[in-house]
Amino acid sequence: MLLIIKTNKEKLHDLEFVRPIEEIVSNFGERFVSKHYNELSKKEIEKADKVIITGTSLQDDEFLKALSQFEWLKTFNRPVLGICAGMQIISLIFGAKLKKKTEIGFYFEFFKKEFLGAKGKKEVYHLHNNYATLPKDFEKFTTSKIPQAIKHISKPIYGVLFHPEVRNQEIILEFLMEDSP
Repeated sequence: MLLIIKTNKEKLHDLEFVRPIEEIVSNFGERFVSKHYNELSKKEIEKADKVIITGTSLQDDEFLKALSQFEWLKTFNRPVLGICAGMQIISLIFGAKLKKKTEIGFYFEFFKKEFLGAKGKKEVYHLHNNYATLPKDFEKFTTSKIPQAIKHISKPIYGVLFHPEVRNQEIILEFLMEDSP
C-alpha cells in the first residue's frame, strides 16, 4: 500500500497539494492512505510499500520544525518520492542545507539523464520559496544550479522540487511502477 504523507498545516491546502496526487494514484489503481506527518504512527510507516511526501503552500514551512518526525527516512529501504516540501525534507534529513529562492510558474528544466521517465527538456511547474542543496549520497538529474530532481545513489529515494501533480504526472506514474526491494 502507498502512504501519502501530507506536509500542509491548512486542511484547505489538501485541494491543491494532496488531492491531485490522490487522483493520479487512484486512477492508476493503487491503494493508498493519506495522513499528515503529525498523525503518522511507526506501524503505518513500516506497513507502507511506497511513500509520497507532498508539497505545501508558499507560506507554510511548519514541516521544517518537525524534521525529527522524518528520521525514519535514513533507514527506510522502499521507494519514496518527495515533492517540493517533501524533497526539502528528504534533503535536510540527509544533510543538505536550506536556501532561499522563490520560483513560481512554468520553467524549463533539462534532465541530463532519465529520471522516473523524464529526460531531455521538460516544462515543469515551480511553486517554492526554498530549496535544498544536494545532499550527500544523492545524484542531481537536472542541469540547473538548484537541484530540481534528485535520487539517492543506492536507495529508491527520489525528490523533485517542482510539482509533477500539476505538470508531468508521468513522473508520479513511473514512481508508482517502481519495484519495492
